Amino acid sequence: MIQNKWLTWLIAAVWLANGLFCKVLNLVPRHQEIVARIIGPEHAGALTKLIGCAEIAMALWIISGFRSRLNAITQVVIIATMNTLECILAPDLLLWGRFNALYAFLFILAIVYNEFYRRTRPTQLT
Repeated sequence: MIQNKWLTWLIAAVWLANGLFCKVLNLVPRHQEIVARIIGPEHAGALTKLIGCAEIAMALWIISGFRSRLNAITQVVIIATMNTLECILAPDLLLWGRFNALYAFLFILAIVYNEFYRRTRPTQLT
C-alpha cells in the first residue's frame, strides 16, 4: 500500500494529461512537431498518437499498482530518454527550452521518492 496516494494520482495525471490531451487529441501540436523533428514528418501524426496511447496506458499502470517498482524504473528510463532526445534534437520546440530537463528531473525525483522512499514496508515480526 502506498502512503502518498495523492502523489501517485498526481504522477498518473501527468501521464494521462500529456497522453490524452497533448498527443491523442492533439491539443498541443508542438508535441507532434517534436516527434516530426526526431523521426521525420511522414509518420509523426500516427506515432504521436501511439505515444499518447502508451502514456495513457502508463497512467493506468501507475494507478493499478501492479509491479510498481518496475513501473517506476520504466518511467524514469522513458522520461530521461525522451528528454535527452528532445534537448538534443528539438530544444527550440520545448515549452521551457533546455530548462525542460530540470522539470523532467524534478518529475523523476517525485517518482523515485514516491516509489522507493514513501512506500509502507511490511512490519517484520521479531
